[in-house]
Amino acid sequence: MKRAIFPGSFDPFTIGHESIVRRALHLFDEILIAIGYNSEKKGFFTIDNRIKIIEEVFENKNCIKVEKYNKLTVDFCKEKNIKFILRGLRTASDFEYERAIAQMNHFMENDIETIFLLTEAEHTPVSSTILREILKHNGDVCKFIPKCIDLKKYL
Repeated sequence: MKRAIFPGSFDPFTIGHESIVRRALHLFDEILIAIGYNSEKKGFFTIDNRIKIIEEVFENKNCIKVEKYNKLTVDFCKEKNIKFILRGLRTASDFEYERAIAQMNHFMENDIETIFLLTEAEHTPVSSTILREILKHNGDVCKFIPKCIDLKKYL
C-alpha cells in the first residue's frame, strides 16, 4: 500500500489543498493529512477545528485520514511508516522554499521522498494567509473553501 503524508498548517483548508489531495489519490492508496504546529504562525482556527473541517470535506473518503503532530515531519513519517511527503506548489517561490525543505528532509531520512504536485491554475492565487486576512475583516471566502463549509461554526 502506497501512503503519503500531506503536512501543513491548513489554517484554513482551501480549495487548493482539497484539489491536491483529490488528485494525489491517483498516486497513493492512503493520504494522511498531517496538521503540524508551526511556531512561526499564529493559528486562526484551533487545530482541533481544522481537523473537523478537513474531516467534513472528506467525510466519505476512508482513504484520507487527518491527524495533528508536533515534531519534525520526517520523524512523523517514520512513526507512521510512511515514505512519501506530498506537497503542493502554487508559485516559483513555493518551489524554492519547498525544495530546500525536501532536500533537508532527504538528508535527515534518505528513504523518505517528497512528491510535488502543481496547483491547478485557477487555485494559484488562493492562499491560507490571504483567506485569514479576508476572514479577519468579515469578508466572504466561500469561493475559496471546499464545499463552501461554514467556517463561522468553527471560530
